[in-house]
Amino acid sequence: MEHDLSPATLAELRRPRSYPAVSVLTPTHRRGPDNTQDPVRLRNVVAEAKKQLEADPAVTRERRNDVVRQLDQALAEVDLSHAEDGLVIFAAPGEHQVWSLARTVPERVVLSDTFLTRNLVSAQAAERPFWVLSAAADRVTLWSGSIDRVTEDHTGGFPLTRSRENFDAERREQIGNTPSIFRDEETRHFLREADTALSAVLREHPRPVYITGEPTALSCLDEVGTVSKDAVHVPHGGLAHGTPDAVWQALRPVIEAHDRQDIDTVSRELVTARGRKAFAAGVDEVWQNASDGRIHLLAVEENYRVTVRDDAGDHLVPAESGDLDAREDIVDEIVERCLDTGAEVHFVPDGTLGDAQGIAGVLRY
Repeated sequence: MEHDLSPATLAELRRPRSYPAVSVLTPTHRRGPDNTQDPVRLRNVVAEAKKQLEADPAVTRERRNDVVRQLDQALAEVDLSHAEDGLVIFAAPGEHQVWSLARTVPERVVLSDTFLTRNLVSAQAAERPFWVLSAAADRVTLWSGSIDRVTEDHTGGFPLTRSRENFDAERREQIGNTPSIFRDEETRHFLREADTALSAVLREHPRPVYITGEPTALSCLDEVGTVSKDAVHVPHGGLAHGTPDAVWQALRPVIEAHDRQDIDTVSRELVTARGRKAFAAGVDEVWQNASDGRIHLLAVEENYRVTVRDDAGDHLVPAESGDLDAREDIVDEIVERCLDTGAEVHFVPDGTLGDAQGIAGVLRY
């Protein structure tokens, strides 16, 4: 199952397909007892997709059989023992993908000439992904992080390793008359290679970067590379050989402090915007401004979701899930539109936005 939505991957997902491009969405659950319903619910929504394919006169028999095979293959690849909060299956002639999301999605089936990507985009923004580079003299490890965990990542050829047979890093890192291994030219060359590899990863998968290591390792990376200068330094050694849990425990206080600072900054920007009448609040007002590309900064409470429908195209009005013409993922639509038009998007704890009713924006003009 896929997790990492890079700009290149998103562009590929958004390109037009031969009809029908099928998007199947269903909420899933991380733990019991709710997760016992997931297998049945997943089979039912895939069966609904097949039913719609059968009933669509625009779908030829050959194409229908192809897409049904893709749906069956995708279903076989789903591992619900590692389910998160939502699941998306994309299937089109000759291809399929399965995406696991850390954000719930509405249950729905869409047949079109493109895949429905807005829920992936919103989930990616809510997860606030980041990279962690853990550096030692003999190993540099890359970790992929989100709001509650890190996992080792092999993008870009990581981990990078170096034979230790010609030196004893622990002995040579001691403070004293023995020179630091991080002043050794071979070690500096090794860390320069790590910086180059991370730079390549960031070009394809841009994210904030945290770097861990002994203070001498962090200083060396600053001297020999370019990425380290814009990264958050976490002076904690041993993590290049560590476990995901050890890395997460070292990073967690730093990330939580950064999140608190980010929330304070967003709150101040919203207050300032109110004062200069460049403020939008509530789903209807924010949706209208997002549609016009006027949102500079969007703030969304983490669990805010609302079902609406258009009222003659001018306003959104509340609706019940499952209503005719209901738009169950309007918040995700807004998030995707704002990101597409270059806005900053911040997910904040529930209750942060007060009378803004779960969603607010700072306007460009």
